[in-house]
Amino acid sequence: MVLDVIDVTKLLVARASVTPNDAGCQTYLKEQLAAQGFVNETMVFADTTNLWARRGAAQPVFCFAGHTDVVPTGPIERWQFDPFTPTEHNGFLYGRGTADMKASIAAMLVATQKFVQDYPDHKGSIAYLITSDEEGHFINGTTKVIDTLEARHEKIDYCIVGEPSSTNVTGDVIKNGRRGSLTANLNVKGMQGHVAYPHLVDNPIHALGPVIAELVNTKWDEGNDFFPPTSMQISNISGGTGATNVVPGTASMVFNFRYSTELTFECIQERVYFILEGLKVNYDIQWTYNGLPFLTEPGVLVNAVVKSIQKVCGIQTELSTAGGTSDGRFIAPTGAQIVELGPENNTIHKIDECVNIANVITLEKVYYQVLVNLLT
Repeated sequence: MVLDVIDVTKLLVARASVTPNDAGCQTYLKEQLAAQGFVNETMVFADTTNLWARRGAAQPVFCFAGHTDVVPTGPIERWQFDPFTPTEHNGFLYGRGTADMKASIAAMLVATQKFVQDYPDHKGSIAYLITSDEEGHFINGTTKVIDTLEARHEKIDYCIVGEPSSTNVTGDVIKNGRRGSLTANLNVKGMQGHVAYPHLVDNPIHALGPVIAELVNTKWDEGNDFFPPTSMQISNISGGTGATNVVPGTASMVFNFRYSTELTFECIQERVYFILEGLKVNYDIQWTYNGLPFLTEPGVLVNAVVKSIQKVCGIQTELSTAGGTSDGRFIAPTGAQIVELGPENNTIHKIDECVNIANVITLEKVYYQVLVNLLT
């Protein structure tokens, strides 16, 4: 039976797979992929269910990557329709996960089914890497699957991640890279005491002021043809005991770098240390590495995707590296070429998340054309 992309999207959205719960989505995918000649392998790490499925044994390996988990709904009473009862309304399909990213998974599945029917003896291999831990802690999902594949020397050559990349219509924007993300948790140490006796205290909040000014006014790089200049943003500052007459003993600040391929995280750390030491701050700092930057320059995969969008949609796509991180950051270091292509992203993680139904149907056709361009 030929699958319908909207019906498959509804079936997946109806499963309340709030991260890291898969809620049976991957069981459905395995059944459908097995019928298309895929060999399925479930990889469970702690609370996370992952699927690695592959059809064929030859290179190149083209992989569809994505996640079945969704973010929490927020206040359900604020939704027009129940978030896990997929509802069509005015040309849109509403439900949590429609855009991020169950419509993409449905489009992948239907495109693959049609491609395998049309080209049963296609070149290379088709693979799926699906996780239920992308919206959560992302420690037991794609990164663990990639570790497993690398240990047995199983390589992905080309990968489309189904993250919602489009702005208005399918394919108007694709992501061919992402900035790296590095978070610092800085704790400045002082000496607590009474505000009326400044000679007996060391105010860490005052010490934090020049640090903020220096970090904000530092130009980290110029960016390049694919990436904007590195951005440093402060997300949290805390200090004080709650009393108005007490200088606190510590003050803390959390700040994040979204950085380009012009920098490494070691370079950023060295410059932060230089600032702190130069200001003679008494501190400790913890770093969280959220992901390295990656870039797929125009080549086999990017060209195949751009040509597919042009043929199906009649538009010239924009290459972009904007936005947050994605699981592409775990796949790119293996040498795979990565492109993110999915539906419009203007409602992701919001109340009343939805996708344009016509755009989802178009996405399925684009995915199909990419398979044709790469594997025939």
